[in-house]
Amino acid sequence: MDGLFNKLRNLDAYPKINEDFYSRTLSGGVITIASSVLMTLLFFSELRLYLHVVTETELVVDTSRGETLRINFDVTFPALPCSMLSLDVMDISGEQHLDVKHDIIKKRIDVHGNVIEARQDGIGAPKIETPLQRHGGRLENNETYCGSCYGAEASDEDCCNSCEEVREAYRKKGWGLSNPDLIDQCKREGFLQRIKDEDGEGCNMYGFLEVNKVAGNFHFAPGKSFQQSNMHVHDLLAFQKDSFNVSHKINRLAFGDYFPGVVNPLDGVQWTQQTTYGMYQYFIKVVPTVYTDINGHKIQSNQFSVTEHFKSDEVGRAQSLPGVFFFYDLSPIKVTFREQHVSFLHFLTNVCAIVGGIFTVSGIVDSFIYHSQRAIKKKMEIGKFS
Repeated sequence: MDGLFNKLRNLDAYPKINEDFYSRTLSGGVITIASSVLMTLLFFSELRLYLHVVTETELVVDTSRGETLRINFDVTFPALPCSMLSLDVMDISGEQHLDVKHDIIKKRIDVHGNVIEARQDGIGAPKIETPLQRHGGRLENNETYCGSCYGAEASDEDCCNSCEEVREAYRKKGWGLSNPDLIDQCKREGFLQRIKDEDGEGCNMYGFLEVNKVAGNFHFAPGKSFQQSNMHVHDLLAFQKDSFNVSHKINRLAFGDYFPGVVNPLDGVQWTQQTTYGMYQYFIKVVPTVYTDINGHKIQSNQFSVTEHFKSDEVGRAQSLPGVFFFYDLSPIKVTFREQHVSFLHFLTNVCAIVGGIFTVSGIVDSFIYHSQRAIKKKMEIGKFS
């Protein structure tokens, strides 16, 4: 057994020196205190990094299929009344949603930005007289109302019982409604009067859209939209105005849910129209993003970059529809963020590196100072006796 202990003793890489041979110096004490303080600071810095959550980023190809894209928006038009403003959505697959109202809220605002009224759809107006039937007479007692569509009926049984239904029938035909006062339903509901009453007002429009995860666009523009000669046009004749001010402020625009660190570059962006007629366009590149927190919970969202362009009336009114257009396209690359802790072995390795490194460097510095002092002292003694 003693032989085994002797063999182990011979393997000792840290031979001990008798304390009688130690020489303690003032410089060594100062270096020891400084190195201890530095070692402690670096240790706690490493400990804080170990306890702190770090985010790892990775780029992968987006192979998802059949998903939808959620667009959250909040846009204010200080010079465009709510009665004029409409929202259309379309994509490259051919799917269209015209005059979207579902999950959309409109707020009438005055010139100072104060809210006058909030509504999910158009403002109703009291009927000033009994409705006019398709056959030309007024609605009698116990008679079922069926209003005329003024030539836009798809069949003989179709009825248009409101100004909105007449405008919708005209839209499907690709017609423009030039004078609403000639339409009994619009006259009774005070369509033009409502537009006049809201003159000088603005509109705050907010909500969300669920669209196909393909390239497309959504736009805010005055008037009802319809297809004419395979072109997307808006019925602006009904408003009887020569110019439309599409100045706007984007309070919020996000593609998907919020996740830590996301930056939406259009939040708070404001633009003021200087010309009488124009189209403002945003070209957006959407990057699918997956954020996984420390608990493993995944947030499916998106980031985006944007380029802006304004098309003025110099191009020609026939080619530029007044409004604000958002054209979006999707990147084939997906960004993944993953929260995680530094591993304990990594933390232990860094702590050992800190302790060993500082101890070694301090020893070198102390040895240099000690030998330098001895050399200087020896030279001084030689010079004194010579």
